[in-house]
Amino acid sequence: MDQDGTQRADGRVRETTPARRMRELDRAEALRLVATVSLGRIVFTQHALPAVRPVNHLVEDGDIIIQIHDDGALASLVAPADVPGVVVAYEADVIDPDTHLGWSVVVTGYASLVADADEADRYAELLRPWVAQPMAGALRIRPDLVTGFRLEAEGTCSAPAARGRP
Repeated sequence: MDQDGTQRADGRVRETTPARRMRELDRAEALRLVATVSLGRIVFTQHALPAVRPVNHLVEDGDIIIQIHDDGALASLVAPADVPGVVVAYEADVIDPDTHLGWSVVVTGYASLVADADEADRYAELLRPWVAQPMAGALRIRPDLVTGFRLEAEGTCSAPAARGRP
């Protein structure tokens, strides 16, 4: 039997998990990895309950930028100008479905509307919307807490993967 399975007494093969280890990422590496992909999930509160939406993003100067639709659920995240923003979490990852190797990063921080019109227009050019709906602008997530890990095959070196791939 190979390393991916063991034969049981009844002749059936039981799949085993290849030896892996989980390595914690530091803040800089975690944000660098998030910048290598364009898709993530934002976690926010909607009607006093947790909600999750997939969104595309970009990372600029350590902040995560996403667009919001005029009437979408994320438009409710726009905070009044006198508060630092609304607390959200943002998660991005690349994990191979077959090997289960890759990385995952969660960013927690305040989301606030990008107030500068020129800056918001620039983000509108850089972020391609998924649907043909008017955009209300862009949200900037300023990371306060950044956590992440890399799932690696046991015995491999921990050199960073190119373009976010495991």
